Amino acid sequence: MKFAGVDISEPKIMGVINVSPESFFKGSVKTQEEELINTALKMIEDGASFIDIGAKSTAPYLETQIPIEEEIRRAVQAIKTIREHVDVPISIDTTSAKVAEEAIKAGADIINDVSGLKGDKNMVKVAKEYEVPIIICAHKERVEDFRDPVHEVIDDLKESLQIAYKNGIEKEKIVIDPAIGFLRPKYPPWYEWDSKILANLNMLKIFGLPILVGVSRKSFIGAITGRKDPMERLAGSLSATAVAVFNGANIVRTHDVKETLDAVKVAWFMRKFRM
Repeated sequence: MKFAGVDISEPKIMGVINVSPESFFKGSVKTQEEELINTALKMIEDGASFIDIGAKSTAPYLETQIPIEEEIRRAVQAIKTIREHVDVPISIDTTSAKVAEEAIKAGADIINDVSGLKGDKNMVKVAKEYEVPIIICAHKERVEDFRDPVHEVIDDLKESLQIAYKNGIEKEKIVIDPAIGFLRPKYPPWYEWDSKILANLNMLKIFGLPILVGVSRKSFIGAITGRKDPMERLAGSLSATAVAVFNGANIVRTHDVKETLDAVKVAWFMRKFRM
């Protein structure tokens, strides 16, 4: 099984670099050319198979709107800066088709759309035109009353996949993401919602698609552990990563490549012995 040319038959790591000062985890923010290059190279040295660039925070609980021109400027500058220094696929984390297109022109290989192709109707057209792989996130504008989290995610992904398939996106170019941290209903509490999805991640295998999970230092970990500061959530992130891999995650998106790779290796090794 491959995604963007990378063999993901064993779980792989996607290292996160943000060039958005408004991002929730300030430790992930790199804005200077030298630190961008050094961070990307260190992530690859530590075991990252992909690099993900975010030019605008997508955290649902933050006020993160910036002009699209600024998001494009940040994304293009960051990707051009690191592209000539790394040979792993680079993904652009954006919900804007215009940003995605400019990022691809600058050297990005993958579109990572947390709106699941539902936010910008032109996103699927850009993916098709440039023939790039896409990460499709479960997305719903409003999650009101209680529904079973796993089946809600499955239904949301079905909608997004219909958009992709109807527009000629090949199955081999798609990875799905259950949107940990993004779907926030009134009930149950978001940390229970996210935990139930991770505990039953294997149910998403019904799509026959690789699964990407991003749990790194997110607020549900803070809610469970009492760690309000994202800087203190590494141990909790590694625990959630192990659960995700044990239950079928193929790619783990993280700020902490070296430590996460160890958690992935242990969980993957043990998973092979599951009866």
